[in-house]
Amino acid sequence: MKNNNVYHEAVLRTAQDMCVAAKTAPKGRGVDHVEAMVLTGEDLGPLAERMKAIGEASGAAFFGRDAGNILGSEVVVLIGTTLSQRGVPACGMCGYEDCAKSKAAGGICTFDVTDLGIAVGSAVSLAANRRVDNRVMFSIGKAAVELGLFESDVKIAYGMPLSVKGKSPFFDRG
Repeated sequence: MKNNNVYHEAVLRTAQDMCVAAKTAPKGRGVDHVEAMVLTGEDLGPLAERMKAIGEASGAAFFGRDAGNILGSEVVVLIGTTLSQRGVPACGMCGYEDCAKSKAAGGICTFDVTDLGIAVGSAVSLAANRRVDNRVMFSIGKAAVELGLFESDVKIAYGMPLSVKGKSPFFDRG
């Protein structure tokens, strides 16, 4: 097997295992709203184009920079969450008195956001342990949500491009 195939297979295997790590990460009240997937090859182009469009429309240049990063990546892992209130008595961590008031106001349950963060952390720690370069990017997640790439009604997501090169392309990006 040639080196580039070895690296590609290692990155793909890592991306798949990152999805497993996200799925098996602890969840509040045992409720799982986390969804994870891997994008490769031709699937990266439309995502990068959406990121560029968001950047141009909003004036946030980092979207275009990040789009360039994913086009230079082997794969992108997407991890997102749907939203719902958990019904935890006496919580109020979302800023509302209870889940009913949070839901009525369109509030976001703290547990969904926390579960997403734990899942992302679990996934990127696996990649780091395998020495696969990665970076958590809000910009990728926003574009993925806007494109409706998830199977369920994911509202918050992050993307993690993966790369195996002599120097990580995700730092010193200027």
